[in-house]
Amino acid sequence: MDNRPKPWSRREFIGDAAALGVLGAIGAGHLISSCSSQKKYEMPVYPERAPEGPPLKAGLIGCGSRGTGAAFNYIDAGPNLQITALADVFQNRIDNCRRALKEQRGVDIPDQNCFVGFDAYKRVIESDVDIILETSLAYSRPRHFEAAVQARKHVFLEKPAGVDPVGVRSVMVSGKMAEAAGLTVVAGTQRRHALDHIKTFMMVKNGAIGNLISANCYSNNMSSPAFDRQPGWSDMEYMLRNRGNWIWLTGDTIVNMLVHFIDILNWFFEDHPVRALGMGAQVRRHKGDMHDICSADFSFTDERRYQGMCRQMDGCDHKRGCLLFGTKGYTNCQNSIWDYEGNVIWEYEYPKDDQGRRGNRLAISPFDQEIINFITSIRTNNPVNETQNMAVSTMVAIMGRESAYTGKNLTWEDMMNSGLSLGPKEYSMGPVDIQPIAPVPGIAPQA
Repeated sequence: MDNRPKPWSRREFIGDAAALGVLGAIGAGHLISSCSSQKKYEMPVYPERAPEGPPLKAGLIGCGSRGTGAAFNYIDAGPNLQITALADVFQNRIDNCRRALKEQRGVDIPDQNCFVGFDAYKRVIESDVDIILETSLAYSRPRHFEAAVQARKHVFLEKPAGVDPVGVRSVMVSGKMAEAAGLTVVAGTQRRHALDHIKTFMMVKNGAIGNLISANCYSNNMSSPAFDRQPGWSDMEYMLRNRGNWIWLTGDTIVNMLVHFIDILNWFFEDHPVRALGMGAQVRRHKGDMHDICSADFSFTDERRYQGMCRQMDGCDHKRGCLLFGTKGYTNCQNSIWDYEGNVIWEYEYPKDDQGRRGNRLAISPFDQEIINFITSIRTNNPVNETQNMAVSTMVAIMGRESAYTGKNLTWEDMMNSGLSLGPKEYSMGPVDIQPIAPVPGIAPQA
């Protein structure tokens, strides 16, 4: 007999949440603000491997390169960890993932546990799994996460939380449902699990750069892959195969990639911006409707601010990371602190390499560490829930994107009240009435 409690309905939960003031908290201007003069900061001691325990079965939703990597991270995290079910919209991605698991980890997924199609995620959630690894495209994340939480599954939830305000707010509510159910949710903002970043955070909180003033973050990379339409491809398949070029699938580069560094700055400031003024354009991209350059100025209620910049373009210099400025110095939020004369005043000490030389890498990658921490939380019955931090950072990125698209100053309240929902109303391998026209702000000058 299955004695697990039955999933509640979303309406039932929202009713309870409203009574507790939860939805009011979600709508507040400072959802993740946690600054306190009494706060104590302690360096965590992370396990190198998840503890022993009964077998935990995981289902993977989204079998691309990121999903396959997450499956490896999961299997390697500790003893008695199994991948037992796969789901993806495309059969070839399941085949590739399945082959990699078999050849590189000796994991054999039977045919009956491999599910294809837009509803395949339901079959994985309904299978005999304890954990969902949600690594599909961002457009589908809110409904996948909601279904997993309603089924009382622990979830590893990749970033970003969604592509539009409606989806992100859904993730926020589902995260509160998970918290109420005692489920663990670890988000794919892995730098919060990286010991070098955490130690740098501790140094900043201990006053190493003084009072925080401003910051910059960057995600300037090469262009996204683009594929010509093949005979037999529907509109939907063509878009999905070119997923890195459509707003409704990934949220644009600022949401899909810069969100990592937006999240780092929100973490270090212990707050999130409440206004954005952005600009961007499609310059070189020849498929899809996304911008390939974008920049946004984000400001907090106290008028401190940070600037975010992202670009996907070949033949340009690339730069990724953060710079955070204080009254005494500045840091890259990763492993170094400088004064304003250019002197290094602190560096993170990485483990030495095999030749005894100073290394430049963590002993355990943050991709592995986040999954080790995920499993440890479950097996020690110490629930962790990272939903809100990731959802807030995603909403900040969307605020910057929509400001760039419209040319307007936009606020946090604008996002929390927005009815914007991207993508088609129905998901099927057929026609899609979305044209490859990039948003253009403003109006043309008069002749």
